[in-house]
Amino acid sequence: MELELRNLDQNHWITLIYVGVFVLLAVTRSLYPRRFHEFFMLPVTDKYFALEGKNYEIGHPFNFLLFSVQTLSFSIFIYLCIQNSSSQTTVQNPWLFIQIITGFLVFVIFKFYFEKLMAHVLNFETFMTGYLYEKLSYANLIALYLIIFNLILTYSVSLNMQIIKITIYILLIFQAISIISSIKRNNTVIFKNIFYFILYLCALEIAPYIILYNVFV
Repeated sequence: MELELRNLDQNHWITLIYVGVFVLLAVTRSLYPRRFHEFFMLPVTDKYFALEGKNYEIGHPFNFLLFSVQTLSFSIFIYLCIQNSSSQTTVQNPWLFIQIITGFLVFVIFKFYFEKLMAHVLNFETFMTGYLYEKLSYANLIALYLIIFNLILTYSVSLNMQIIKITIYILLIFQAISIISSIKRNNTVIFKNIFYFILYLCALEIAPYIILYNVFV
């Protein structure tokens, strides 16, 4: 893969977004140093869920700060994909990034509350609360890795459809690994409700990502 200089005149505002992301991470690490350390070690150990996340406080400020990072990280990636496929769209629509953030938030929040509603209807709300907390934690962690991709795609490598596909494949693999990890951690409860969980996976986990993949690729 050949590196080349990029013209950043039109995307100087993205640099400010990156600065904001790193400020959020610095604030999070400063306010919750131990929790941040355990969170960052999630790929190696489940200690974070055993200690810091045992009460499944989705509304904890730590999660709110990292979710803000997640929103910015995924929104930048989506913006870069749109810019690659249709550069005129990004030029003609100066509010595109704001629209992407809004769409991302609507999608994630709607999906979250719909999952909560489904769990209540199917009577496995207790399990779903823990599962959603774990899923949020993994999504926040994936967003941190995506920041590195975004930086490379913004400042070093010319973005093309092949790179976009590879990045999406990697994100999907990370997402699959996180789901498998949650299943292994909660296998006893899941196997008691295996039919409902398979229904949930097909309808609310697999289908939305297939639709999004087809839209962007």
